[in-house]
Amino acid sequence: MPKGTVIRSTGRWIDVLVDSTVIASRIPGRMRLIHGDETQPVAIGDQVTLEILHDDSGIIHEVHQRQNCLFRRAAGRKIGKRQTIVANVDQIWVVQSTCQPDLNVGLIDRLLVACDAQEISVGIIINKSDLASTDLMHTMDGLVDQYGQLGYPVLLTSIEKPDSIDRLRNVLANKVSLLMGPSGVGKSSLLNALESSLNIPVEKISKKTNKGCHTTAHARLYPLSNGGSVADTPGIREFGLLDIEPWELAHFFRDLKPHLQKCHYSACTHDHEPRCGVKDAIEKGEITPSRYNSYLNILYSLHLGDLDTGR
Repeated sequence: MPKGTVIRSTGRWIDVLVDSTVIASRIPGRMRLIHGDETQPVAIGDQVTLEILHDDSGIIHEVHQRQNCLFRRAAGRKIGKRQTIVANVDQIWVVQSTCQPDLNVGLIDRLLVACDAQEISVGIIINKSDLASTDLMHTMDGLVDQYGQLGYPVLLTSIEKPDSIDRLRNVLANKVSLLMGPSGVGKSSLLNALESSLNIPVEKISKKTNKGCHTTAHARLYPLSNGGSVADTPGIREFGLLDIEPWELAHFFRDLKPHLQKCHYSACTHDHEPRCGVKDAIEKGEITPSRYNSYLNILYSLHLGDLDTGR
């Protein structure tokens, strides 16, 4: 039976790339039963073995062991289940925009935590730099410095600035990448700028809500002409973390982690405990209040087990 890569999943049908042919495939019911705690047993990027039927469709019989995967707590009617967003990825880029819609630092931090917890290389793209005022760009420059000092690469992009698209093209070359962020930040527009042949549908920002409309209905993996591939995903408004205990969270905040060994309690959550190395570092100005507040917002949501928008 042939092997291939999942490049698109619509729920019922899964497109599998076998050599240069796309096979519309399905998952047998027993596989769904075995993976009952997941919204979908396969994700884009998965390597699978399938049987090709007489009508040229396929049946997936095996999902091969993943090198890595990014997952979240499922939202909506499937809340409580695990939703795998991508598998076997080299890097993830968290995409935000300077405005229209406004940048959401809290969501950025949640996604950085999720990637670091899975040991997946992660960076930040701040798009629509051409729309930002001088004052807003000053704020963006501060964020670039802040995250850059933590070791996260940050790109300022605009489809109106070809040099920024060239920089993005270079960091995506010969790698399997994922772009993820809220609707309207310009993920699909960036991909169209990278590869004009894609013609991915895009929509304008809603004037009423100043938020993006969902134009990407399903995650899809696209090949890049200069090598590698990149996945476009539906916009996310919330990202519920899974498999992280409250006392573990600070291990995935790069600016908090160096101070953990100074805490009196090994399971310190850096919230209410005395003799806390993190709180001492905040008083000394070694951790910014905004990052600590972001940490606390995520910490409280872990205590509650709730989804959070990242605000």
